[in-house]
Amino acid sequence: MYTYKYPRPALTVDALVYTNENGVPFILLVRRGIEPFKDRWALPGGFVNMDELLVTACMRELEEETGLKVKEMSQFKAFDAVDRDPRHRTISVVFSAQLPGKAEVKGGDDAARAEWYRLDDLPEMAFDHREIIEEFFSQ
Repeated sequence: MYTYKYPRPALTVDALVYTNENGVPFILLVRRGIEPFKDRWALPGGFVNMDELLVTACMRELEEETGLKVKEMSQFKAFDAVDRDPRHRTISVVFSAQLPGKAEVKGGDDAARAEWYRLDDLPEMAFDHREIIEEFFSQ
């Protein structure tokens, strides 16, 4: 095991999965089952394991939290605001996937629920996830 003189930030991934239904954009969200932000909605995601690639971690977290399997995702951007996670310094790399329609999803792992939300009617969100979504769809 390595020990370091300087603290290291934690690395996470978040999955921004979306679709359009009759011209209306929908995004997949999970309701957090644990603190911080218990019962608020968030993008599916979590911590990267030491032995996995970022995209692999994102697809794993997506499946664990929603039951949804995707074959590929595209890297969008890293979000690194110092105070984005109240637990500690966390940097998240966001990946996206567009689906042809709303897939069946269910909450799992530390996600109490998983649901599709209209982009123009998002619930109260955890972390900086609303800002991530807004930035992604404004490009």
